[in-house]
Amino acid sequence: MTPTDQTISSESGIAKRLFRYALTAKGTFIAALIMLTIGVAAELAGPFIAKNMIDNHILGIEKPYFETSSTEQSVSYNGKHYKRGDRFEQGENQGQEVRILQTGRSFYFINEQVIRSEGERSFQDGVFTIAYRNDHAEYPAVKMSTSEVFAFYEPELPGIYKLVQLFLIALVISMITVFARTYWLQSAANRVIQKLRTDVYAHIQRLPVYFFDNLPAGKVVSRVTNDTEGVKDLFVAVLANFSSGMVYITGVYVALFLLDVKLGLISLFIIPMLVIWTVLYRKFATKYNIIIRSRLSEINAIINESIQGMPIIRVFRRQKATQEEFEALNEDYMAHQNKMLNLNSLTTHNLVNVLRNLSFVVILWYFGAGSLDGAGIVSIGVLYAFVDLMGRMFQPITGMVNQLAALDSSIVSAKRVFELMDETGEKVTDGSMPRYLGNVEFNNVSFAYKKDFVLKDITFEAKQGQTIALVGHTGSGKSSIINLLFRFYDPQKGTITIDGQPVTDIPKQWLRQHMGIVLQDPYLFTGTIASNVSLGDSRITRDQINKALCDVGADRLLGHLPLGFDEPVIEKGSTLSAGQRQLISFARALAFNPAILILDEATANIDTETEALIQDALEVLKKGRTTFIIAHRLSTIRSADQILVLHRGEIVERGSHDELMELRGRYYKMYQLQQGSQAPSQQSLSEREPVATGVAVKFAGEAT
Repeated sequence: MTPTDQTISSESGIAKRLFRYALTAKGTFIAALIMLTIGVAAELAGPFIAKNMIDNHILGIEKPYFETSSTEQSVSYNGKHYKRGDRFEQGENQGQEVRILQTGRSFYFINEQVIRSEGERSFQDGVFTIAYRNDHAEYPAVKMSTSEVFAFYEPELPGIYKLVQLFLIALVISMITVFARTYWLQSAANRVIQKLRTDVYAHIQRLPVYFFDNLPAGKVVSRVTNDTEGVKDLFVAVLANFSSGMVYITGVYVALFLLDVKLGLISLFIIPMLVIWTVLYRKFATKYNIIIRSRLSEINAIINESIQGMPIIRVFRRQKATQEEFEALNEDYMAHQNKMLNLNSLTTHNLVNVLRNLSFVVILWYFGAGSLDGAGIVSIGVLYAFVDLMGRMFQPITGMVNQLAALDSSIVSAKRVFELMDETGEKVTDGSMPRYLGNVEFNNVSFAYKKDFVLKDITFEAKQGQTIALVGHTGSGKSSIINLLFRFYDPQKGTITIDGQPVTDIPKQWLRQHMGIVLQDPYLFTGTIASNVSLGDSRITRDQINKALCDVGADRLLGHLPLGFDEPVIEKGSTLSAGQRQLISFARALAFNPAILILDEATANIDTETEALIQDALEVLKKGRTTFIIAHRLSTIRSADQILVLHRGEIVERGSHDELMELRGRYYKMYQLQQGSQAPSQQSLSEREPVATGVAVKFAGEAT
């Protein structure tokens, strides 16, 4: 399959998926299209009304008149009554035929039949001459006064008034349908985009944690916001213009064929030219729009990263480097926007002007040739209607061509959104499971994120209510064990069981329902202190929230706040101290009453005075639960039932604090270094510094 075929196939799939989303508001879309059809019919009635008015009333005075004895719809002239030939009733007697013809600005009365009225006209010395090619016809004629001419126009006035009323009615109908069409199309588009954005966000919630390890948050945000908004333009602007344009053009062609079949067939040349121009346009536009959307996504990513890391940027004076990186992306974005601008400038108005000029050349050629050979002579009204209809047809063509850029940009945006939605997500299983006891067992577990194993043959058992501490240098595998326990990842070898049941047999949502985590840097959501404890879970009552906060001692640090536990939390809790945020995180874990609790360096950022309060809260939190503690401060895990010492993905030591101290191995050396009995070596410093790396992984896991 060639790249072009792949693009066509891809766009076909995108169109089908967008159509399925459009079906969610099909009733509103159908109503809008019905209004559109009615509005187009009402608007296209104008040229037909004008044709009727010109041919049958304004120029109708030149049609044959006959002398009559009836005064109804007749005109009195020189003591006789005359009526237009097409207004005689069937069987009504017709007298002498007369004609009223115009040359220049004057009208002349000819008291006899005129064989042919087309041709060059002139009047001199009481003789009205009509020259057509080599033929000349002369008729005795009398110049008419203004009042006499108006007398012949007077019977046409009721018909003209009626047509004007019809035109005004059609205009009102057109105005009403335009409003209804615009309102319903936009409301339907808003509903479709609401559904699409909800589905995208719901799918993001199901994506595995490792997906976010490789895609910056700003790029994800760009797809949920900018790209879905781009798809909205497809339904609001593009669909409105293209659907109305196609219906309008179809209506114009129907009208053209009703007026003259041959000219209607000739006018069809516009359609293939539009198609060819659109294909050529999109060949270049798609390439530019893909880059534009990608750069916009990268700009969002760098802005998000810069805001998150602003303290580091300021401390290390990286403002200039960050600014240059941003400007390079922004410059490339603007360069491709200018390429799109040049492409649009060269194609949109130029295309419409070329097609308009060609169509008028065709009309002039057709009518001119017909007049020369005498075979295709048409009335002024038909000519006016043709010119009017062709002019009207280029209004929607202009709208459609001007929306080509939005069409291509919307399709590129839809493709990016659907690419995100096509990422394999975790299966969502409804329901729940009873709270398990919390007996955890790792049996010969090996795990690799990519190729190299970061955990090798890990085996241990944690019984209900026990506290298991995981210690070791950064990269030793502590966070990886927790990631496997949460089933953010599954091991390549070995099994993990909870209460004897393999975790791979338990739906992920059910498994995590009875797990809780407290991070080194707890994540707080915008809301209140109370809402951050319950996380909006209706099963947790306000009394349970207050009890959880009091049980962990949070009332001592938070009680002085003006609104107490209803104090607003903004921007990840930036107005609260590290100790206050940590106690809220403890209360959150306690309120959810997990069977398995993970404490990831929960006291690492706490000052000495607050640490005693935190340690008391930890004892309350751990009671009756299987607890896993990731710790670098070994003084906080002395009471652990079992300490697992990891080194390069393997458990090299295990036992209680006293047992490991007697062993005088790796744990003993780490503990002595922290107690200050030996001068910290460069190696120990390098092992203790990058704690935040493990925390970042856990932080991403919790946020997801």
